[in-house]
Amino acid sequence: MMSLRQSVLGLLTAAAFATVPVAAQDTGIAVGATAPDAAVHALDGRAVNLATYLGKGPVVLEFWATWCPLCKQLEPALTAAKATHGHRVTFIGITVPQNQTPARARAFIEKHELPGVYLFDTDGAASRAYAVPHTSYLVVINAAGKVVYTGVGGTQDVEAALARLGPEGGRSMMDGREE
Repeated sequence: MMSLRQSVLGLLTAAAFATVPVAAQDTGIAVGATAPDAAVHALDGRAVNLATYLGKGPVVLEFWATWCPLCKQLEPALTAAKATHGHRVTFIGITVPQNQTPARARAFIEKHELPGVYLFDTDGAASRAYAVPHTSYLVVINAAGKVVYTGVGGTQDVEAALARLGPEGGRSMMDGREE
């Protein structure tokens, strides 16, 4: 059984970390890693594999929820990025299953007229594969299927994250050249 001292130390440690903002690449899948496949579902229930999108062009994954205040804060920047870069980058919202249903996510997306592809992480496979720390987590993946950015929070600089794709969307990394 945990002692009172251990409990207090645990709470103080948690409080200290809660006050430190999480910056890009501090947590989650490593930058430079190959983006993993994961089994998810379309909001209509069809099975989908993330591999369908990976390695064919740049991809931005956002792990989000309708109840997430940081996701709502990030939404305008993502919507603007989709309008600017949607012709060359696939934006995928992966709805986490905590306190969510596909129907609730679909209704939210329709009400707010959110563009992009939306999937549902039914059993958490994508969240585990990408080591998602919490909602509002972005993963930018280049055309070669490599992670070039990860970050959390509502104030992420989406344009700066997308700039890491380079002018070719990361294609030059396929043959080992750096951008």
